Amino acid sequence: MRAVTLNSVPETPALAEIPAPQPEAGEVLVKVAVSSVNGFDLSVAAGYLRQMMEHRFPLVVGKDFAGTVEALGEGVEGFTVGQAVFGVVMKPFLGPGAMAEYLTVPAGYGITLLPKGLAVAEAGALGLAGTAALDSLNAVALAEGETVLVSGATGGVGALAVQLAAARGARVIATARPGAEADFVTGLTDAKVELVDHSGDLPAQVRALAPEGVDAVLHLAGDGAELAGLLREGGRLASTLGLTPDAVQGVEVTVHTIMADPNPQTLTELAAHAAAGALRVPVTATYALEQAPEAFAAFGAGTLGKIAVTCS
Repeated sequence: MRAVTLNSVPETPALAEIPAPQPEAGEVLVKVAVSSVNGFDLSVAAGYLRQMMEHRFPLVVGKDFAGTVEALGEGVEGFTVGQAVFGVVMKPFLGPGAMAEYLTVPAGYGITLLPKGLAVAEAGALGLAGTAALDSLNAVALAEGETVLVSGATGGVGALAVQLAAARGARVIATARPGAEADFVTGLTDAKVELVDHSGDLPAQVRALAPEGVDAVLHLAGDGAELAGLLREGGRLASTLGLTPDAVQGVEVTVHTIMADPNPQTLTELAAHAAAGALRVPVTATYALEQAPEAFAAFGAGTLGKIAVTCS
């Protein structure tokens, strides 16, 4: 099969021909239609995870997937051949990734059925970013009427978090530079989103909008410690970038370090929101499998929203 692989790290991912996988007991073989680029993929290619997770080469990159069930391993229940599915590759080692024509995933984790009303093109870019966004909002227990600052609102996680936060009835303050970034963020939802320019004096801009401090912060970009200082006393911060409570001293706030958990329940909830039109997956660019190096370069350059990769 064709796949986007790494033979070592650091290395630029490239298209290669490798043997197609076969499902082991408890696994589902998926014919992949669409995947997408995430920050995790760039970290793998850069070699940042070499000491943290086992790497099995050739390593296929990609976490997100949407496609159809091709075959079932022994003992798999709840899926049938031909069903449309989506999810996130979750294995205890790196090797089998989603930017390929075929993929095997555990039947009980990281995969769920694709509901009617959710396009494959969107589902293939929803799993990891959507899970990180939803897990972050749940961690800070964002409630109606509270004010949340989304730092990194122009990325995939941030763009979904802005919509999910607005749907909860929260007041959303989001980071975006004037121009294309601002237009992108304000176009995500019909709800009002207040913008602050992260290239300027961010603390001053946030304090002007929320003099007593914000109730919650989603740390998806920027200086986490600085952002924590914009919280009111007792405020909550969720960080997808590894910020820990130890990094925030002398401030009465709670810090949650987020590791996205794409369990079937979370994926199903996200899919239901998207299928109902309450959540839009902001795919702003799509590349063919053989264009994966260009897709990675575009992501690294700061493309707004999500970048999809078609795999078949």
